[in-house]
Amino acid sequence: MKYFCFSKGTVFFFLMILFFSCTPKKSILYYQNIDDMATAKLNSYEIRIQPDDLLTINISAADPTITAPFNLNPINVIGGGGQAGGSKSIVSNYLVDANGFVDFPELGKIKLAGLTRSEALHVFKSKLATYIKNPIITIRIENFKVAVHGEVNGPGIIPSATDRLTLIEALTIAGDLKPTANRKNILVIREIDGVKSYFRVDVTQSDFINSPHYYLAQNDVIYVEPRYRTLSPDVALVTTLTSFVFSLISVALILTR
Repeated sequence: MKYFCFSKGTVFFFLMILFFSCTPKKSILYYQNIDDMATAKLNSYEIRIQPDDLLTINISAADPTITAPFNLNPINVIGGGGQAGGSKSIVSNYLVDANGFVDFPELGKIKLAGLTRSEALHVFKSKLATYIKNPIITIRIENFKVAVHGEVNGPGIIPSATDRLTLIEALTIAGDLKPTANRKNILVIREIDGVKSYFRVDVTQSDFINSPHYYLAQNDVIYVEPRYRTLSPDVALVTTLTSFVFSLISVALILTR
């Protein structure tokens, strides 16, 4: 009779092989049936400004002296720039208040909450028409962020320099999904007009890239649930021991052939 002795590393290796060999391919792959959508037109998505958004709004034109009254003056910070006694300029931002307004120089309070960037630009162009001919207006959200938690390798708050952050980009920044993640039922929590809305996304099916949830909105929360329910300590122990025994038997049968 032959006896075999296995190290913990060897046992763990074979346990992982057993686990992944039993995982259906369709439970792991992203973008299944993507070939069927090769010519599909992707939906465009533009986020809407919300209360507590921090906005950079800049007005420019051929003559800078005309636009100066409509722009906030930069703030000089002493000791900035890494030089002793030096200073650096920081562009001031507009905070959208709880009622959705910003207090803009010369124009007064303007309601922006609920508007897309294109709609907000149209509002400013209309209000500036009597003062400036053909103004160039830029609006940028400075504090865009989402939260990702659950079965990802690096959960946390994800800030973004762009407001066109996709779900896949957020999951990638969070270290991607764990093997135990349920890719077919990712929860996206979004606030729309002060009301929390809940969406489920299946990233194994390629049609999700055409959904309204492919692009994330400001302050979205993404929760990735596990594919299996959390086991109680007793059940988990029995399951682990059973898997261990079956793995040893399988390895022993292979080595004795």
